[in-house]
Amino acid sequence: MPKMKTSSAAAKRFSKTGTGKLKRMKAGKQHILTKKSTKMKRNLRKATLVNHTSENNMKKILPYL
Repeated sequence: MPKMKTSSAAAKRFSKTGTGKLKRMKAGKQHILTKKSTKMKRNLRKATLVNHTSENNMKKILPYL
């Protein structure tokens, strides 16, 4: 059986926490920032965890993470 391939795109976007959950950055911080409030932009800086439903799919494409 050959080795499983990791999705390069997903590997750049997700990292694993100490407990094995997946961490991601929030979307919406790249452009069109003038109409967003300072509070909203500040909250978009923080990382968050991938929800449980998506986490199962992510672990399939990130077998060695």
